[in-house]
Amino acid sequence: MSSHLSADRSAAQPPQRGSVDALISQTRRLRGEVDAVRRDAPVDGADPHGRWQRALCDLAVHQLNDLDEHLAQLRDGPPPVPVQSAAGPAAPAVPTAPRHGSLLSRVGSAEWNLLTDEASWSGELYQILGRDPAAPPLTLDELPSLVHDEDRPMLTAMVTDCLIDAKPIDGEFRIRRADGGMRTVHMMGEPVLDADGSTASMWAVLRDVSELRRSQRTVSETRDSLQRHRHIAQTERRLAVELQEAVLPPWRGSLRFPQRGPETLDLAAHYLPSSSSALIGGDWYDALELPDGDSLLTVGDLTGHGVAVTSGMAMLLGALRGMAVAGTQPGQLMAWLNQLLDASVQPALGSAVCCRYRPETRTLTWAQAGHPAPLLFRNGTGRALPTPDGVLLGATSGAAYGQAEVTLEEGDLLLLHTDGLVPRRWGSPRPGEAGSDEAAVQRLLDLAPRFDGARTAQDCVRTVVEEFGESEREDDACVLVARVGS
Repeated sequence: MSSHLSADRSAAQPPQRGSVDALISQTRRLRGEVDAVRRDAPVDGADPHGRWQRALCDLAVHQLNDLDEHLAQLRDGPPPVPVQSAAGPAAPAVPTAPRHGSLLSRVGSAEWNLLTDEASWSGELYQILGRDPAAPPLTLDELPSLVHDEDRPMLTAMVTDCLIDAKPIDGEFRIRRADGGMRTVHMMGEPVLDADGSTASMWAVLRDVSELRRSQRTVSETRDSLQRHRHIAQTERRLAVELQEAVLPPWRGSLRFPQRGPETLDLAAHYLPSSSSALIGGDWYDALELPDGDSLLTVGDLTGHGVAVTSGMAMLLGALRGMAVAGTQPGQLMAWLNQLLDASVQPALGSAVCCRYRPETRTLTWAQAGHPAPLLFRNGTGRALPTPDGVLLGATSGAAYGQAEVTLEEGDLLLLHTDGLVPRRWGSPRPGEAGSDEAAVQRLLDLAPRFDGARTAQDCVRTVVEEFGESEREDDACVLVARVGS
């Protein structure tokens, strides 16, 4: 039988063993590094990004394992394997069969002699195709009988191009094994020419790439899943932003109450999104001039992120506005908001502070539900107002909420904020210092001298944003500033 060489070229010299050993060492080192990345990848099956990362690492490790064994075979040379002929008796059994799943068990070779119609297969090819080693090898005319119906035309075209036009073979097809299994085989080969340049035989190397293709499909599927997840997240964020913008007060910059007559309150507010989440949270701020001349000031936070949370925030803020317009006092208003949240279809927790300001007497009446107290700044110093009783909204049924009252003075500045404004890293106390919440509030109180020098409420909000706007916040935040005028 002809050798696996075209007549117009000589055999290539084998590579130097030392250079191949160096490549093997590099491959194994890289495989170890990729495997370390795979072990560090998230194992949460519900996370599309984590699944995609692990699938890519698995595919890379799989390919590097194959490369390692390819290089080892290149260094050591092919093992002695028996070859059977269609016209001759079966060769003796291989003394040591390649281990199942190794590269050698997944790479086989074959040659078909066109002059004698003889075929010869390596023992590995029998194993790949699921054929009985005692059976004669299939001829080129018989080979398509193993191939999946959809792939037969492709195989026929490749073989025809090789035999007639001397084109090399490089393609994949699926084969059905006798045990009913389906395998994907990659076939590479070329014609063997005689002295006259005519095709005398065709040889090929066939590799079982089923596991590799399965890994690649997993990567593709997890990538598609990740893309769908990102698209859903982007859509949800857009909807949440649109809902939030529709619900939060339409005013930007400064606002003055009452809108007609003497200026009594100078107002400004700002919303700061989370730096660690792409989704919108349930934070709100609001200022509303009520029918009796009072002013409503409120900030709050519904736990969680996304459209459902933003929708719940819209429900609470709408109810709060309606009850305030109807004349409900802050303590009772908190109790009814708690009842509303407790009875909602999707249970949630929320915190809020609600203030009602009467300009004639400069009286501030307020209540809170598990929320930071308002901060009062006067004459260059600041303090937190004494906090009346009040648990988180939705935490317990039938909760009662206390109410506090304070008289403000001209020039006083009131600051309301949600707890995401000051990052936790700012609130981490040193030994012997106050707890994290107290330290966080103190950081706001330290801005008192700058507030005292500010001309407007908007300037004060700008000061807060400059101080905390670039910080790494784990949650959304709101700040509302009200300055008492004449």
